Amino acid sequence: PAEVSLWPEHDAATHHFGLAIDLNSCIGCGSCVISCQAENNVPVVGKQEIHVAREMHWIRIDRYYSSDAEAGNYSAMEVPGANPEVSFQPVMCQHCNHAPCETVCPVMATNHGAEGMNQMTYNRCVGTRYCQNNCPYKVRRFNWFQYSDNEEFDFNMNDDLGKMVLNPDVVVRSRGVMEKCSMCIQKIQYGKLEAKKAGVKLKDGDINTACASACPTHAIVFGDFNDPGSRIAKMKADERAYDLLEEINVKPNVFYQVKVRNKKENKTNA
Repeated sequence: PAEVSLWPEHDAATHHFGLAIDLNSCIGCGSCVISCQAENNVPVVGKQEIHVAREMHWIRIDRYYSSDAEAGNYSAMEVPGANPEVSFQPVMCQHCNHAPCETVCPVMATNHGAEGMNQMTYNRCVGTRYCQNNCPYKVRRFNWFQYSDNEEFDFNMNDDLGKMVLNPDVVVRSRGVMEKCSMCIQKIQYGKLEAKKAGVKLKDGDINTACASACPTHAIVFGDFNDPGSRIAKMKADERAYDLLEEINVKPNVFYQVKVRNKKENKTNA
């Protein structure tokens, strides 16, 4: 299947940005979720809206539980002392090179950037939600309401003082448009501009996304695949690297490293 594609290949650019997530290091603390929300002006919609599947976070943390209990006997995991094992997996827009969302948008509001990012043009979006329906990772969010200046929501844009905490580099989305992880495009553009003004080339570490900056265990790594010396290029070459839902061959620019558990007891004497 990896040799057959319904999408044309994109031309190689100077940079090819992406994210790596080491599941060995992720502890599911949620720092990436909150930092993304603060950096990108993501509204706080409240418990009731999330209860009716109107979540707005650009990153979610999936949790997978396992134990030695009999298959299907989930109640056994809840017994005190059962101690089930858990794996955490942050999931954001995978910025696919063969993005299913791009092919179904009737107004080309979602398109592919020259440097690997799957981009959103908010003032084109008419809210058909075709992209949300066609996304295999379910990471796109739809604005059901005008969250800003709306007293129904505990959002920081509802008063003049609260508006001062918003990021001026990121647009505030309105009702009826789709939004998703942008891979902190504003930070990427700023880093490239600073390098251009200094007359130097970008080097690994000059740019970082909000989620990668906030991660206390450095489980999330941002970098340039076109830089063979970058940390992300080395992580991609590691045998632990894999793509989420790689069988559908959408070639995401976000990849994961397998969580490794060593359950064998060391019986050798020290």
